[in-house]
Amino acid sequence: MEASVAGDACEAQNPHLRFTSEAQIHKMRFMYLWQSPQWPQFQVDLAALQPALAAARYAQGRAMGLASHLQLTDLGELQLQGWAAEAIATAQIEGEILQVNSVRASAARRLALADAKTTERDARTEATLDVLQAAIDQSPQPLSHDMLHGWHAALFPTGRSGIQKIRTGAYRDHAEPMQIVTPKLGKPDIVHYQAPDSADVHAHMTQLIDWFNSTPPHTDGLMRAAIAHLWFEAIHPFEDGNGRVGRALAEMALAQDMKTNQRLWSLSQQMWLDRTGYYEQLQAATGQANMDVTPWVQWFAGCVHKAADATWDHMQTAMRKTRFWAELRDKHPQLTPTQTKAINKLYDAGPEGFTGGMSTEKYVNLCGVSRATAYRELTALCEMGVLVQTGVGRGTRYGLRSPSTDALTRFSSDFMREGRGDQEQTDRHFKDL
Repeated sequence: MEASVAGDACEAQNPHLRFTSEAQIHKMRFMYLWQSPQWPQFQVDLAALQPALAAARYAQGRAMGLASHLQLTDLGELQLQGWAAEAIATAQIEGEILQVNSVRASAARRLALADAKTTERDARTEATLDVLQAAIDQSPQPLSHDMLHGWHAALFPTGRSGIQKIRTGAYRDHAEPMQIVTPKLGKPDIVHYQAPDSADVHAHMTQLIDWFNSTPPHTDGLMRAAIAHLWFEAIHPFEDGNGRVGRALAEMALAQDMKTNQRLWSLSQQMWLDRTGYYEQLQAATGQANMDVTPWVQWFAGCVHKAADATWDHMQTAMRKTRFWAELRDKHPQLTPTQTKAINKLYDAGPEGFTGGMSTEKYVNLCGVSRATAYRELTALCEMGVLVQTGVGRGTRYGLRSPSTDALTRFSSDFMREGRGDQEQTDRHFKDL
């Protein structure tokens, strides 16, 4: 089967991107992926890929099915988490740290969530989200050089990467060969990858774009996304930002595959969690002339699988919490705002609870009430059966009583029993893909 591929995220593993002399290049005796006579006709073993692709599809279908039953507020929070996680992780892979609060606030504004906070905007955060949003919003459109140039320009609005001025909104044009290397003090640098010459980049990218826009309908969407990302990274068309733009391209391919602009899970977060595997798989695929990219596609499908499973787990938590509060407010409508705040804190703390447990003093500090009010409200919660008291005197602690029923468990059981969560349903969900 034909496909196309290549890699670059190795530059975030601490190898440093730099240019080398022609004399050094001539000494190289090994070939890279793009130097193969068969480039870009890549091969995959469909039989070997089927288990990984099927497992990823099942995880996607299960998550999408459960998402369809979420309340609007929970779905909004799920999308917010997906956007934030993707932005933070894709930046982390490149060695950039984005502030969580800034990312969530910016993502909430973009999703038009009611509780979006007005905060000072961070340029790096906005740039990263601009690219991710463009990749999703533009997914119904054909890929083009201009589109990729626009993403790159958005990523570097000042025209600089750190303090270094770079060529933005256009492919690299320097004459020196580009390499990803690890410097070794007093020893020859370790060369991880050499990209195609700048003079050939436009032609390589034209091949990729033409393939991306004309992929046969029967081609598996996950495999297409994996190949698109690898191919882009092999070309390494920009002076900087190739990893982020390449992962945005994969997100565009996945959005096209799913036929939705909803971001329910984060692929980059899974890549970040297994960043060692990410670097190794990209290097293995691009650092030789073997056109069989089966291992790379298998690994990529595994990331999609894990990302969908993580979303499933998050939705379970959200549904548990929604049901918990619905039942609690129905049973105890007299709860005060401070009691609600304390209960929510205890719930989010999970089974382990606060370090040292909830005490009267902690209630005072958390809710901003007097000690007498704290004691009275905690006692009332115990009388309602919401909290459980342990210890005496200064050792008195309060914990959340475990609910006797779990709505999510019931729902999940019904969901699977009725066939909406089985493979047949998953196949139906993807029948038009």
